Amino acid sequence: MRAVLFTAFGEAPALVDVPEPACPPRGAVIRVRATGLCRSDWHAWMGHDDTVALPHVPGHEFAGEIAVLGSAAAAGGWRVGDRVTAPFICACGRCPECRSGNEQVCDDQSQPGFTHWGSFAEYVVVDEAELNLIRLPDSLGFVEAASLGCRFATAYRAIVSRSRLAPGEQVAVHGCGGVGLSAILIALAAGVKVYGVDVSDAALAAAEQLGAVPVRGGEGAAERIVEASGGGVDVSVDAFGSTETSFASVRSLKKRGRHVQVGLMLGDSALAAMPMDAVIAGELEILGSHGMAAHEYPSMLGAVASGDFRPIELVGRRIGLEEVPSALAAMGTAGASGSGMTVVEL
Repeated sequence: MRAVLFTAFGEAPALVDVPEPACPPRGAVIRVRATGLCRSDWHAWMGHDDTVALPHVPGHEFAGEIAVLGSAAAAGGWRVGDRVTAPFICACGRCPECRSGNEQVCDDQSQPGFTHWGSFAEYVVVDEAELNLIRLPDSLGFVEAASLGCRFATAYRAIVSRSRLAPGEQVAVHGCGGVGLSAILIALAAGVKVYGVDVSDAALAAAEQLGAVPVRGGEGAAERIVEASGGGVDVSVDAFGSTETSFASVRSLKKRGRHVQVGLMLGDSALAAMPMDAVIAGELEILGSHGMAAHEYPSMLGAVASGDFRPIELVGRRIGLEEVPSALAAMGTAGASGSGMTVVEL
């Protein structure tokens, strides 16, 4: 099969021919029809994720058709040719977290594009297929399904479940890339006022086009949000993941507000400082949000199928597999936010 492979962190990937993957007994091999290009893939390529072993094929936001089913997975009602997607966190189904319904923090999780080769290829493996495969509605195309990927699904759970967003509240979203624009779209659909924060003019314009109030990021961003919101927001989401954006997100909150960390905090940001004086004095909450379990997908897919959300509007570019190496490298450059999601069609 064709796949985008890199053999050293940070060095140019290449489109090469590699063997097709073997199917695990309880897993499935998916024929990839579309796959999103995400900043998490850039982190994997740069070596920021210690689960990645070389050589490696990244990619984790995919939709396609079942090509091969493991002998144990075939008993679960799935058939070759079924149209499917999967969460980027594939759960084991047996650990205490899985048994409690929290598969998104599975103790023995696998992640295509991180723990094993991913979806920048013609085929990708999904472990524990009976638990992790998600059937696509007939009305949902592969590109739109791939755009849900980790970004929209993660934003959906962060806004709907983790933030406990209530009518009349105000939300700030720091970082208006794929996750951030998804969070803005979902929060606006809930009927609340949203502030989109970024340093990029293109990203601010994209946030404003969706209906958010644009706020210039960088130094003084928190103060600008507090002033614009009349004292601070109820919910603030760091959708980018850096020391600066996480700190500004917490400082943007009113008393009793909730900060939701969605953007990955890796490298130097892993031990980012927090304004704990404000956390204590204002009884602020700091919450993490890590993907979404497969059993939570039907409500989101139903909302998309009914037109409550239109994530396809967030897709900015459609490219071929041969364009992935240059597109992946470009994600680390200034101004990469605001152009919408990039989806690879196969």
